[in-house]
Parts: sequence; C-alpha cells; structure tokens
Amino acid sequence: MEQANLARWKNCMKRAKQGERLAIGFLGGSITQGSLATKPENCYAYRVFEWWKDTFPQAEISYVNGGIGGTNSHFGAARAVEDVLMYQPDAVILDFCVNDQADAFFQETYEGVVRKILAWDSKPALLLLNNVYYDTGTNAQKQHNAVGEWYHVPHVSIRDTLFQRLRAGEFTLEELTPDGLHPNDKGHQLVAAEIISFLNSVRKLQEETESGAGLQADAPLPAPMTENAYEDAKRLTIREACPKLDGFRADTQEKQGHLDIFKNGWIGEKAGDRIQFEAEASCIAVQYRKTVQKPALRAKLILDGNQSEPWILDGNFKEDWGDCLYLEPVLHHGERRKHSVELEILESGAAQATPFYLSSLILA
Repeated sequence: MEQANLARWKNCMKRAKQGERLAIGFLGGSITQGSLATKPENCYAYRVFEWWKDTFPQAEISYVNGGIGGTNSHFGAARAVEDVLMYQPDAVILDFCVNDQADAFFQETYEGVVRKILAWDSKPALLLLNNVYYDTGTNAQKQHNAVGEWYHVPHVSIRDTLFQRLRAGEFTLEELTPDGLHPNDKGHQLVAAEIISFLNSVRKLQEETESGAGLQADAPLPAPMTENAYEDAKRLTIREACPKLDGFRADTQEKQGHLDIFKNGWIGEKAGDRIQFEAEASCIAVQYRKTVQKPALRAKLILDGNQSEPWILDGNFKEDWGDCLYLEPVLHHGERRKHSVELEILESGAAQATPFYLSSLILA
C-alpha cells in the first residue's frame, strides 16, 4: 500500500465524512455477484457497502453491484459503463482474478477496464481485488497487480491473506467454500473483512491529513503498459447493430436488469440460418450462449470471407452449473478496418435441438 496512490480513496472518505452523496460500485464475476451466499446481503460486496453506511451514517451511500457470473475482464471492458460507470460511482472494487487466464491477453483486457474506470468523469477511487481458487491457490493476480502497480492502484489479495490462513490450518476448505471457488456466507464475510481492513487503513490516513494536503486525485494517466486495444471496447446487441438476417431473428423479449444476460441478441433455430455483420475494429469477439440444455445447435463463423479457416461455435456447455455467456475472440490486434463476420447454423443430426443464441459482438 506504500506505493499506491490513495488520493482518490482519501477524497472519498473525506466527502463521506462531510455527509455527501456517494455511490460504491463493484465490477466482477460470480463472486462479486454473490454466488453461493444464502442471500444477496451476505455477499462480500454488500458487506463492504454496509461498512460505508455504518461508518459514515451522515452520508447518503448507494450500492451498485455489476457482478455477472462466468464473465471476465474482456467482457468487463465492454460493459463497465452500462453496468457500473453510468451510475457515476465514487469508488469501484474490481475483480476478475479467477475468471481471467494468467496470460498477456487478459492482462491487456484487464488494463482496458482499469483505464476506463480511472478515466471516467466521476474519477472513482479504484481497488483491485484478487479472489482465488481455494482448492488450488490459482488466480491471475500476478498479471492484474502488475497493471495495478503501473497505475499505482491499491489491491487486496485473498490469495495472500485468507488463502494463507486456510493453508496454515486456521480453516478447513469446507468452512469457506462448498466448491473450492465460491465463498459461502462465512467466506464472503472474511473476504469483506480484508477489504474493510484496507478501508480502515485509508480512513486512518485520511484523518491524519484532515487539512486536505495531498488529496489531489486528478493526475493524468500514464501511457499504457500493454498495447491497450480494449480500453474503448464496445458491445453490439440488437440495440446497437442491425446485421443482415437470413433465418436468424432478433430476440423480442425485453431485458430485465443486468443479470438477464440472454436478451437483446439474435436467435438461430435451424440449419442454414445465417446472420452477417459489417464492423470496423482491430479486435473482434463473438459472445454466445453455451447451454446445459443439450443437444444444442452449433454455428460456423467466417471472418472476412475466409472459408478455409472457419470458427465452430458450439452451443453445448461441458459444465453442469448452468448456461454460460461465452466470449470467443476471433480477431486480436488485426488491421483496423471494416470486417465482415458471418455465422451460419450447422446441421445437428438431432430431431430437436436448443436454438443457438448470439448475444453480441464485442469490438475494440
């Protein structure tokens, strides 16, 4: 924490103490959403929100939870505005540490989310959260925290704290998580406690600098650490795009909240159904549903008319926990120009199959 720039966090605390109106946002995957907590109020995010309300009762504190299970920072870069930033948050806690792979691609997409948050008009304070697989200790914190250090953003590592207590025998695995990943109520409480420990440390520092010295929080961002193709990522659904439909149809059901994830897309119901987009970008990903309702239809994707190198998008999900909003990159650091993306439903050989659901294109 010594090398982190805490100016935005100190400003946040100062404004809360003065009784101002603040919004506290959370962006991440299923743990942030509150998966396996017995009720939403028991998840780590809500417990942290309650700390703000209890610590600063004179302030008006709002809660924005942008967690969506099974999603990573690639999708996060495209949805950060719609799910969190449009509410003008004063603080954001960011966690994709168990959904991102520990590689250069996701380090770049993660940097895109970090830059988008830091550059937002409300100038939110940002904290990186490193959740962990409790059964293996794996996560992407090395890549994520390297981005944090580049921007002097603080982090809280569950691998370096709670997971080490687990390894030392203070807890059994079953006390914290039923599946090795998602915390139960006690696990969520302990994750929240690590974040609250950070917040209490900042509060103490803020009180020591009550005069306001060193609270400048609008320093320009440094040059990107990576190629940073994803900072301006955007998502195309039926709200933003009008592709050529030949068999595919637009989903007419209205979306109800940010967790209603299989809406605003396009549906292919039989072999030969086609849909074609024209999109200007250097990075393109296709977002579609993988379902446990098997058999499900598959689609062939052709990029820029290259029939010799098709992508096969399989709607059948190998896991059993529920339907997955899957994101398949098909172009990364390509030429920035107008590209064509064409999908065609393949023969399934089944008398009945679950339709193919295309949720969006994500461009950068």
